[in-house]
Amino acid sequence: MSTAPQRTNPEPTPETPPSEATGSPSPTASASPQTHSPTWQRVLLARHPKRPHTLDYISRVFSGFDELHGDRAFGDDAALVAGLADLDGKPVAIIGQQKGRDTKQKLHRNFGMPKPEGYRKALRIMRLAAKFNLPIVTLIDTPGAYPGIDAEERGQAEAIAVCLREMSRLGSPVLTVVIGEGGSGGALAIGVGNDNSMCENATYSVISPESCAAIIYRDAKKAQQAAEALRVTAPELLQLGLIDQVIEEPGEGAHTDWDVSAQSLRAHLLRTLDQFQGWTPEQLVLHRQDKFRRIASFFEDSVS
Repeated sequence: MSTAPQRTNPEPTPETPPSEATGSPSPTASASPQTHSPTWQRVLLARHPKRPHTLDYISRVFSGFDELHGDRAFGDDAALVAGLADLDGKPVAIIGQQKGRDTKQKLHRNFGMPKPEGYRKALRIMRLAAKFNLPIVTLIDTPGAYPGIDAEERGQAEAIAVCLREMSRLGSPVLTVVIGEGGSGGALAIGVGNDNSMCENATYSVISPESCAAIIYRDAKKAQQAAEALRVTAPELLQLGLIDQVIEEPGEGAHTDWDVSAQSLRAHLLRTLDQFQGWTPEQLVLHRQDKFRRIASFFEDSVS
């Protein structure tokens, strides 16, 4: 059963280890070994265990976050966080996947893999935001939607499909940012935006490199080769025109300084929201739909 809205203390967040609650983690972890290709180094950085997650960014970028729970149909999914907050005094809706830190948190958050009730909760918040003309910000960080039997029984594919359809129709500005892993339909379900951006060391792909390697090369150990073929990194996707902007990360990655990473994200969101200031709902919908039609056209041309 869904629960009533709950005030979340902005800082520190429950997901933040005590040693990191009052500041950014110490930059002790170095970049991936030089024996890895540049693409694979970014894949490893996107999965870095100390990389900031959705709640880490929310506590640093937004204020007055009110988390809203439940899909009003089955229950609440802790793998997907959603609610309302202020961005520089402007009310916005926030939706994002949350992976968790230690083993207990990871199990509670289902490793950031939402189930149908998570996507239906996201859809509920998006519709609420559109009703009151609030901008919508989604933070994507998931290896993919949960593929378990219980999720399939409750309509995982249908929940994702409805999110895709309804996001294309929302009359509010929608900004999406891949902050870590953007995996398959689990990421795309909250990724239909007027602006689709990625953090510098994030990845975005239709399938994980390991799964792709297992299918194409019959060997999951060839994941690095698969990642290079998939072109999963932000610079590559920007060059292909599949994303709009790349958000700079500090030093060797976002894990080295959460505060600077949050400042970059905040500046990006404020700057991008200003671009859509004064747009009508009809203009926002047409812009979003035309944008994704052009992406589809790109792939049609590339295979013809």
